[in-house]
Amino acid sequence: MSEKFAGADAGLSTEPKLEYTATGSVQTWPPVRRGFLVVLGLAVAAVNGALLASAVLTLSLKSAAIGGDADATTVLSIVTSIGALFALIGYPVIGRLSDRTLGRFGRRRPYLFAAAALIAVGALLQIAAADVFVLIGSYVVLTLGAVCGLVAAGALVPDQIAPERRGTPSAIIGLGAPLGAVLGLFLAQLVQPNIVAMIALPAGVAVVASVALGLFIADKPLARHLRPEFQFREFLGTFWVSPAKHPSFAWAWASRLMIFFGVAAVNAYQAFYLIMVQHQDPATVGTAIFVATLILTGVSIVFAPLFGKISDKVGRRKPFVITAAIIFAAGLGLVALADSYPMFLLAIAVMGLGQGVYFAVDFALITEVLPDPENPAKDLGIMNLASSLPSSLVPAIAPALLAIGASATSPVNFTALFVAGALAAVLGALFILPIRGVR
Repeated sequence: MSEKFAGADAGLSTEPKLEYTATGSVQTWPPVRRGFLVVLGLAVAAVNGALLASAVLTLSLKSAAIGGDADATTVLSIVTSIGALFALIGYPVIGRLSDRTLGRFGRRRPYLFAAAALIAVGALLQIAAADVFVLIGSYVVLTLGAVCGLVAAGALVPDQIAPERRGTPSAIIGLGAPLGAVLGLFLAQLVQPNIVAMIALPAGVAVVASVALGLFIADKPLARHLRPEFQFREFLGTFWVSPAKHPSFAWAWASRLMIFFGVAAVNAYQAFYLIMVQHQDPATVGTAIFVATLILTGVSIVFAPLFGKISDKVGRRKPFVITAAIIFAAGLGLVALADSYPMFLLAIAVMGLGQGVYFAVDFALITEVLPDPENPAKDLGIMNLASSLPSSLVPAIAPALLAIGASATSPVNFTALFVAGALAAVLGALFILPIRGVR
């Protein structure tokens, strides 16, 4: 016997009702609304863009205005570290809350609207910030807004799309960060040096895109008797998935951690590398980084949708993720060997190929090893820790790697750092092999 729930959507959709068994397991997925992937992609890119434009550019400008040249880096480190801590906590907590949310607006839509509100407030606070405490508050609010939006958007994929059709949506979710970086920085640079407009424009686009996705989606309300049971012990489990009970999820988490270690190795030290090794002018190094980001993102955009469709067609995920990790590792190795800026850009293009293939199928693979597929947001939040933790781990480990073989003529060993990143990516490929239940 099956029990059907209306799936009321506040008049926003005419999609067929989802059908659930008595235990709540999904029997069928309804047709996806035309244009859903476009609106989803715009929202994910815009939300990432608002966060990354702040983290990469406008926070630095505000930190310099507040702390002066001498203390600007200290102010920035404090602000971003506290923001990162809230992100680490926020992803699984907001994911669990989303999975448990009742009401006629559905489980995901309220968090898209919350994202819009928090991003708007965070931007206004950042504009008004005249001291460190307000600046910290602004970035925390902006970060939590971005977490709300990205958690909700990511959960929509397993909510609404069958496993065999998740290749392209996976590419869209995965490309959100690099596309967002390009979009956010482009919008901010359009209106420089007006710091108010540089903060407001990317945030405004994110607000509009989040609201648009919230209004567009068909978000089935959660029946009260299907609401995940809440106990304090279960709440503590928000930050934990047992590797013994769910080994495939654990291997996927470890694989993503290793891949993003390699990503963070380049992202965190790219400016110093270009200045100290490639002898870029510090005054124009931002342009050099922007060109590299465009190449990385451009190559990813070309190959991610292509390989996402191929993965869906052949019904396989693991070979694509493994190949992507190896290509990415090769790109990092080329970065370590690059003896000129054009060679560096070539290495970045190879990394972009690996990143494109990886983003095409990684998220799709993850959705197929979730411990609780009917309540995916919490576990996707835990998976997001694997991509955000390396941003904190790499700066802690990097000084030891950079000091290997250091001398007066060569005080910093970037080769050791990038080789370590490449080895981490190879481990990421190997960690895919033990995953079961996914081809």
